[in-house]
Amino acid sequence: MKAYSIDMRERVLQAVEKGYPREEIIKLFGISRSTIKRYLKQWHETGNVDRRPIPGRPSKKFAPLQAGLTAQLQAHPDVTLERHCQLWEQEHGQRVSTTTMGRAIRRMGWTRKKRRWVPPNETKRREVLGENSSSSSTPANWS
Repeated sequence: MKAYSIDMRERVLQAVEKGYPREEIIKLFGISRSTIKRYLKQWHETGNVDRRPIPGRPSKKFAPLQAGLTAQLQAHPDVTLERHCQLWEQEHGQRVSTTTMGRAIRRMGWTRKKRRWVPPNETKRREVLGENSSSSSTPANWS
């Protein structure tokens, strides 16, 4: 789950400071009572409500992958994840799983598609679905 924005955290604290009832804050922001308690505790201990770092050690393989993977992706844009892993091992001598390779490629913003996906705007969506105001609700050949 993604962390709430710092702006929202600050608005929650402002609502608490202004004296709004906790139940009203919970309904207004869609958060739990424990989230409010956690924000207040963090505010009193540190003086801010910034996001805390994700626990655990950093990845050992991602930094080298990030440094050299762009050239490999540009040279071989259409190969499979398995083939990317083989190429990486041949060039760098480090074995990488397909899962790790896929995560690294996604973190760098690359997709398997040739161009980035962009959601259609409302007009195009209606044209695709056949929702024009001049057309009837059922096509003539469906009856």
